[in-house]
Amino acid sequence: MSSQQEVDDGETEGSKRKRHGMLKMYYGIEKSGGATLDPCDINGAHFEADTYLSNLIKQRSLTELMDEETKMVTQIRALDSDMQTLVYENYNKFISATDTIRKMKNDFKKMEDEMDHLASNMATITEFSGTISNTLQDRRQHITKLSGVHALLKKLQFLFELPARLNKCIEMKAYSAAVRYYTKAKRILHQYQHMASFQGINEDCNKIIHQLCDHLREQFKDKESSAKDLAQCVDLLLQLNEPAEKLCEEFLSHARQKIDEDLQLLDRQIRLQSGEEIKSEGETAAQAYLATPMDVLEFVDTGCNGFLSNICLVIASYNDMFLSKPQEDENMDAIALKKLVFFVNELMEKYFDYVQRRVRLERETGDNTILVRSLDRFHRRLQAMNKLLPDTDFSRAGTDIVSKAAKDRVYHYLQSLKQHFSDCMTDVRQNLAAPRTVGKHDSNSYLNDLLNNTQTAVVDQIKSVLNNLQAFLDSDITFAMKPYFRGPFCVQGVREGLIVAFLNHVSSTCLEFCEDKDKGSAPPALLLILSKLCIEFEASTISYLLTLTEEQFMMTERFPVTSVTDLCNNAKDAAQKLLNHFVKVQGLSISQMLRKSVETRDWLNTIEPRNVRAVMKRVIEDITAIDAQVGQLYEEGVRKERSSDSSRRTHPHSYMGSAALRKGGQWNYAPSIDNSLMSNIQKLFSEKIEIFSAVEFSKVSVLTGIIKISLKTFLECVRLRTFGRYGLQQIQVDTHYLQLYLWRFVSDENLVQVLLDEIVCSTVHRCLDPAMMEPSVIDLICERG
Repeated sequence: MSSQQEVDDGETEGSKRKRHGMLKMYYGIEKSGGATLDPCDINGAHFEADTYLSNLIKQRSLTELMDEETKMVTQIRALDSDMQTLVYENYNKFISATDTIRKMKNDFKKMEDEMDHLASNMATITEFSGTISNTLQDRRQHITKLSGVHALLKKLQFLFELPARLNKCIEMKAYSAAVRYYTKAKRILHQYQHMASFQGINEDCNKIIHQLCDHLREQFKDKESSAKDLAQCVDLLLQLNEPAEKLCEEFLSHARQKIDEDLQLLDRQIRLQSGEEIKSEGETAAQAYLATPMDVLEFVDTGCNGFLSNICLVIASYNDMFLSKPQEDENMDAIALKKLVFFVNELMEKYFDYVQRRVRLERETGDNTILVRSLDRFHRRLQAMNKLLPDTDFSRAGTDIVSKAAKDRVYHYLQSLKQHFSDCMTDVRQNLAAPRTVGKHDSNSYLNDLLNNTQTAVVDQIKSVLNNLQAFLDSDITFAMKPYFRGPFCVQGVREGLIVAFLNHVSSTCLEFCEDKDKGSAPPALLLILSKLCIEFEASTISYLLTLTEEQFMMTERFPVTSVTDLCNNAKDAAQKLLNHFVKVQGLSISQMLRKSVETRDWLNTIEPRNVRAVMKRVIEDITAIDAQVGQLYEEGVRKERSSDSSRRTHPHSYMGSAALRKGGQWNYAPSIDNSLMSNIQKLFSEKIEIFSAVEFSKVSVLTGIIKISLKTFLECVRLRTFGRYGLQQIQVDTHYLQLYLWRFVSDENLVQVLLDEIVCSTVHRCLDPAMMEPSVIDLICERG
């Protein structure tokens, strides 16, 4: 509504100015600068009607001429109306001006009469003044002389009464009045001390002043004296010419007694908070209250309202008494300032130490609001102290304490996160060790659930810690916006000292499970979970946590920081080593069974095989269980294409061996060629198998690594034994049974085939009576087993 009214008013003013301009042009009163030489410009000064009319008739039609006429008539009427309005407005102004001038004539008439009256009065006053001066001219010098004598008599009377006045003031404890009287008469008494009468007065006054100085010093040393009383005592002693340097030392020594009591209270609170029992008999109610531990905010308030307030009062009083007043000795100001600075610095160092020790005792893991508020209040009071003592800068020391407290808090949270991660690992181990009831846990997702729960718990704990630390950056905290606090706290403290340090701790802790010390202490499933946890951290969690930290703490300062890539590489390296260690542990576990089964059997005197040995069945069961376990956390992986008859294949060496035995009746059917040489020649053309190679993050790769270690151990154990005929045939049965099941777990079935072939060949080489079992019999035994 108001905006529309403003637009209407603007249009009204604009139309008025336009009409006034048109009137000015109509009456020929426009400025010469705006005139134009065009004779056809109806608004110009050089307008010619005949020329304009002839041009108009030539250029316009009859209808346009009639419209133009109508338009001109309308404009002429509008101009006439505006002219009448202007004449009316000016007429009213002329009438008002006439009335004002008539009134001014009447007012000036009265003023002229008053000025004439004032001039006559001034003339009368001048006349009377001249008469008085002429009358008193003869007596002026006499009056001046009598006045001087009167003043001198009053001074003499004051001097003679001075000892009595001073004694009376001391009795009434009006020490300031006594000093004022003495300082007023001191110069005269000193000047006329050679006269007997003045000499006696001077001696009496000096004795009284000595007594006054003693009273002032007693009051100065009284512990119950207030700061105002101390300031008055020092001021009076300075007026009595007492040594300023000595007074400075006495004043600061007396002030220190009270300030030490404040520091003792803070020290007592620190000892109470530390758990020390402080017993004192005969305590009052107030003392008993102070004997209870205070929280950190109350502790800082006590220090600010007690110690800092008192030391500020001492500084202000000291400045008023010694530094703000002119001293006879030019070096006195520097000496006095040096004493004050030394006094304050010594006490502030103790106070800073107490505050730092009390803040360090804050071990609560909850909200930081109280701690931050106490630090903010402490920081604010120190800012105010700099104005009292410009030669010192306590705000920097206070900021260092605040920064150290924030750093300690970050370190405390880092230890808390480490402990939480350790507790998570303990929970996982307990869950893995606890027997699982059928139906209570899904066997296909049990490890995945443990992994998700652990990852969620760790991330949620980090989020909670970050939220707690944001209290240090609240908008109403004075030190939060200071660049010397915010940058180091956010980047070096929170990002590097907390998040990056914790992520490195997770990686290093996981790597500790790969070390050889405490063999077998970590369950293999835990290694698998930690490996997958590191993979999840490398894939998304590390980037998410660092981005969340940088957003919450608005890190704009550029500091050298650990890159996300480095952290991800550390996590991936830890995951790789954990998975390698898992393969090694599981491979060695199965290898141990195979080793015992080979070493504890008499292979020379064994009976003819009728079944697959139980240890082979146990091996297949364990590998199946490991396959299911790894499948909960890792994808299947890539397998090489296998032949359609993989499950029915037998060992080529078995065929070769049985055929050779059938033809020649002996294993060494070619006397010129050694069997071991033939075996070595065959190995040259087979692909080399790397047993302890790096494992890929897939189920097939993990199982392949475990099976390679197991079969390699089986092979090495076979090479250390000597076999009979039935021992060789039992190995044939066992290896064929393994081949029937192991091919489905590995990435390349040829790998299993090659290792099993080597086991059979090694057995044949170490057999005293090599006679191979028929493949059909082997198949029958394995199918039955």
